[in-house]
Amino acid sequence: MDRRTSVVGYAQRASKRLSSSIYAAAGAGVRMVSVDPEFDPEYHEDQPVPTRPAKTSSGKYRVSSPDARGSTSWTMFAEADNTENDGVVRNPQQDVVQKDPFSDVYEFGPGDKGDNEDNEDPFTDPMPEQKTVPAPAVTPVAEEPYHVFAKSQKWVLIAIIGVAGLFSGLSSNIYFPALDQIATQLNVNLAAVSLTITSYLIIQGISPVIWGSFSDTLGRRPIYIASFTVYIIANIALSFSPNFAVLLIFRGLQAAGSASTVSIGNGVIQDISPPSERGAFISFYQAIRNFSIAVGPVLGGLLANFLGFRSIFVFLLILSTLVIFMIILLLPETLRSIAGNGSLRLSGIHQPLIQKITKEPEYMQDPDPDAPRRKVTLQTFIDPLRLLAERDILSSLVFGGVVYTIWSMVTSSTTSLFKSTFGLDELQIGLCFLPNGLGTIVGSAIVGKLMTRDYVAAEVAYKMEHDLPLSYKLPAKNVPVDFPIEHARLRRLPWITLLFVISTAGYGFSLATTMTSKPGWIALPLFLQFIIAGTSNAVFALNQTLVSDLCPGKGASSTAINNLVRCGLGAVGVAFVEQMIAAVGPSSAFLGLALVTVICTPLAIINWFYGMEWRADRVERKARVEEMKKVDQKA
Repeated sequence: MDRRTSVVGYAQRASKRLSSSIYAAAGAGVRMVSVDPEFDPEYHEDQPVPTRPAKTSSGKYRVSSPDARGSTSWTMFAEADNTENDGVVRNPQQDVVQKDPFSDVYEFGPGDKGDNEDNEDPFTDPMPEQKTVPAPAVTPVAEEPYHVFAKSQKWVLIAIIGVAGLFSGLSSNIYFPALDQIATQLNVNLAAVSLTITSYLIIQGISPVIWGSFSDTLGRRPIYIASFTVYIIANIALSFSPNFAVLLIFRGLQAAGSASTVSIGNGVIQDISPPSERGAFISFYQAIRNFSIAVGPVLGGLLANFLGFRSIFVFLLILSTLVIFMIILLLPETLRSIAGNGSLRLSGIHQPLIQKITKEPEYMQDPDPDAPRRKVTLQTFIDPLRLLAERDILSSLVFGGVVYTIWSMVTSSTTSLFKSTFGLDELQIGLCFLPNGLGTIVGSAIVGKLMTRDYVAAEVAYKMEHDLPLSYKLPAKNVPVDFPIEHARLRRLPWITLLFVISTAGYGFSLATTMTSKPGWIALPLFLQFIIAGTSNAVFALNQTLVSDLCPGKGASSTAINNLVRCGLGAVGVAFVEQMIAAVGPSSAFLGLALVTVICTPLAIINWFYGMEWRADRVERKARVEEMKKVDQKA
C-alpha cells in the first residue's frame, strides 16, 4: 500500500510540471467526449449494471461495469496495431493513466495509437514514467437510490402510516377499562364479554392475510382506503350496540378494518427503505402505534366513566374519519411494482390529492405501459401461507407469537385483577394501563437504535471479511446469502428474553393477596407490567424486522402472516386466562407462562445457528424455480 501511495504521489507531482500546451490539447479532446449513463450501480443487485456510452465522430468513450468494489472505472484504449497498449485506465481523481488490472478493455476510437513507454505497470516497475492527462470534464453519474424520497420525507411517511396503524392497538386497548360496565349494561357475564376480545384477535389475525395480499398486488394506498372504510362502518354500528350480539359481530368487523393497517404499513416501510434503514423505521413505526396502547385505556376509562361505553366507538368513528381524509390527501402509492423507487408518475387512486395541486419533482417520469402487472388470483392469498413452510420464518413467528400471547394475557386480565384486588373504578383502571403503554414505546424505541447499531456492525465486519471498502453498499433488496442478517437481528434477544421471563414470573407473585394490602404496593405490579410490555415489544420489533428481511418484496404479506400466528395464539390465551387465574391463582398462572417462554426459547436460538443455511437453501430453490419458468416460456 505504501508503494502504491508513493506512485500516486509521484504522479500528482509530475502532473503539475506538465506544460500548459499539453493541458490545452488534452482538454480540447476531452470536451469532444460526453457520457450519457443509463443506470447507476450504487444499489446494484447481484448483476453488473450496464451503462450506455455516448459516441462522437472521432471515437468512443465508455464506462466499464462496476468492479468488485462497487466503483466505476473510466476505460480508454487504442484500437489498432499496438496491442500492448490495451487496458489503459484513467483515474479521474488522480489524473494518472495506469494499466487496467482487470483488462476490462473497450475501444476508445479508430486510429488512436498508444505509447508503450507510458504504460508500464506502476506496481511492478520501481518508478515508471507516468503519462499525466487532465481529468475529463464529465458530469458525475447521478446515483439512483433505493428510493428517491429524502430521509425527512420518509420519516413523514412513517408518521402517517404510524397514525393509521394506531387503530389496531387503540381499538383493542381502549375497550379494556369498560369490560365490567359492558357486562352490566348488556346483562352478560365478564367471561362472555371476554369473547369479544377473542373474536377481535381472531379476525385481527385472519384479515391481514387477505388485505396484505391485496396490498402487495393492487397497491398500499387503495387498500388503506378500503380497510378504513370498513372500520368506519363498524364503528357506526358499534356506536348504537343495542345488544351483545351486535357488539360481538361488529367488533369482529372493526378488527377486520383496523388490523390490516399494521401489515400495510410494514409493506410501505419495505417499499421505501433498504435493510440498513429498516430496523429504525420499523421500531419508530411500532413506537407510534404503541402510543395507542399507552393512552387508549386512559381514554377508554374517561369516556366509559363519564359518557358510557358507546362513546368509545363514537370517538373512534370521528378519529378514523379524520385519518382517512389524511391518507387520501397526503399518502402516495409506494408499492414498487407501481411506483418504482418513487420516481414513477402516479395516477388515479394511487395519486394523493396533494400531488394534483403541487408542482411535481423533476425526477418524475411516466411508467412503462408495457410493464407486466400482477393480478389478483387465488395464488395471491395462498402465497403468504407458504411462508409457514419455511423453517427459519416459522420458528421466528412461533416464538414471537408465544411472547405476544403472554403479553396479551397480562393486558386483558388487568381489569379484573386490579378491580378485585385493589378496588379501582373504570377511570383508575384506565390509568393503570399507562405503564404498559409506556413500556411498549420505550421498548420499541430502544431496540430500534440497537438494531441499527448491530446491523452496521455486522455490515462492517462483512466488508472487512470480504476485503470490501467501507463505502461499498450491500444490495438494498436482497442481502447476500452469506451475510449474517440473523446474527444482526437476534444479537440482543437473549437478555431481552431473560428479562421478560423474570418480570412475568414476578408479576404473578406481586399480586398475591397477602401483599397487596400494603400501602403503595400497586406500584410493583405496574412496574413489572412496564418491563413485560417493553421486553415483549422489543421481541416483536426484532422478529418483525427479521421476518421482513427474510421475505424481500413481501412486506405486507410477511406482516400479515406474523399477525395470523400471533393473534391466533393470542386469541387462545385470552380466551382461557380468566379461567386459568381463577383455577390456580395469579402467582402460579404467570409462573407457568414464564416457564412456557423458557421452553419455547430454542425456537429463536435455532435461527442463530441454522438460519443462514436455511435462507441460502430457500434462495437456491427460488433460483431453480425461476430457471424452470424461463425454460418453460422458451419452450
